[in-house]
Amino acid sequence: MRRLRRKPTEDAELDITSFMNLMIVLVPVLLLSLVFSQVRILNLQLPVAASSDQPAPDEEPKILELVITNSGFDVNYPAGVLLKQFAITESGYDFKALSTYLQDLKMTFQQNEIEKDDILILLAADVNYQTIVSAMDTVRSFKAVVAANLVDAELFPRISLGDAPVDEPITEEGESP
Repeated sequence: MRRLRRKPTEDAELDITSFMNLMIVLVPVLLLSLVFSQVRILNLQLPVAASSDQPAPDEEPKILELVITNSGFDVNYPAGVLLKQFAITESGYDFKALSTYLQDLKMTFQQNEIEKDDILILLAADVNYQTIVSAMDTVRSFKAVVAANLVDAELFPRISLGDAPVDEPITEEGESP
């Protein structure tokens, strides 16, 4: 009878040269494309009515308001006087149209020599957080091209927050309950 003899097997060597080449290229690319987290701090102001430097009694304070509700945006100037409404579209709040309108409003203020850099954002109770942050980013600045560079141009950087007025139901006599 013939016996089968097996050849002794040698341990295979690992060739990791191609893997090392991949790591040498991949690690710097990933590090360069990594977005470093940025922490930004927004300084919020007290609403004008609550501040200590109130205007004289005969002078009415001119407050620019942005009211955010579930139906859209209302821009008021002076406080309570509606300038423009922005309804919610199918894609949500129209921040682009709001930014364009605020840019035109800022230019109108500058042409009339009105120094206005503050805004009061009034929020309904059930407005979500991302909408608030996006609205604050929209009213603070906008992207502008200056000398072939894209920069943030200032709109209304002094932001105050408050609660939106609640619409009270009107009774038959025309008075609120």
